[in-house]
Amino acid sequence: MKPEGEADNVRVVVRCRPLSEQEQQQGRSSVVNIDGLKNAISIANPSAPQEPYRVFTFDAVFDENVDQLNVYNIAARPIVENVLQGYNGTILAYGQTGSGKTYTMTGKPDPPELSGIIPNSFAHVFDHIAKCEQGKTFLVRVSYLEIYNEEIRDLLVKNPSHSLEIKERPGVGVYVKDLSSVTVSSAGHMERIMRFGNNNRRVKVLFLENLTNNPLSACRTDCATSMNIESSRSHAIFIMTIERSEKIGGRDHLTQGKLQLVDLAVCSLHLTFWCSGSPLHHNKSSLLIQSVFPLH
Repeated sequence: MKPEGEADNVRVVVRCRPLSEQEQQQGRSSVVNIDGLKNAISIANPSAPQEPYRVFTFDAVFDENVDQLNVYNIAARPIVENVLQGYNGTILAYGQTGSGKTYTMTGKPDPPELSGIIPNSFAHVFDHIAKCEQGKTFLVRVSYLEIYNEEIRDLLVKNPSHSLEIKERPGVGVYVKDLSSVTVSSAGHMERIMRFGNNNRRVKVLFLENLTNNPLSACRTDCATSMNIESSRSHAIFIMTIERSEKIGGRDHLTQGKLQLVDLAVCSLHLTFWCSGSPLHHNKSSLLIQSVFPLH
């Protein structure tokens, strides 16, 4: 989210994955064309090739050959910059299982150029802090929660078994009661905290390893799980709170920004829509996540 008056508050970016090895072996071809100059994609109907292409325009579009850093610089860097200035922002990736969400958001730790949005945002924050002039102090805290079957679970405690409650308080707004917060001192520290939380999730998060020359295709082939019931019910939100303190005119001045990194469940592309085959509690969880998004 960008400061009001500078740009749209909500931006939609599309990244198209390459064909998987299985799709190539089946002789399939892509039906999507990318126009980076117009930020548009056009989609053909393979069952009716005579029909005109359907064209959709977005804030930015990426083809299958885009590198990770370019995705971060265009899609995520402006949001993180504004969080460092005291605004709130949210970054989420959604799509079906195997569409490349994990590769885009997490990536691969080695080599560094394959890092995704999450590790790049961590490095961005602490690089900014290291370069700030004297007189400014920063405090970075993180929280991590999972919404699963209507329940909110704290992923940063040793036994995240009991459900937390959403509360609302004048002057504070909506918040999750008793959600823990951990102070972090480096990008590496933050990554370890997130990994700890991932291990507590009902649906384990895959860290990409042993990728081929086409990482996104490998993610589709090797790292995607089937669209099982468990993965379609688990949402997770990683919340980074950045406080900056400095003296201005002899008085202490405090600013605070929050960055929310969101992992949406497979079926939750439209949070208020019914997912075919999903029980009622999944649909309620989708509604519940809308209450958690505006956390301040």
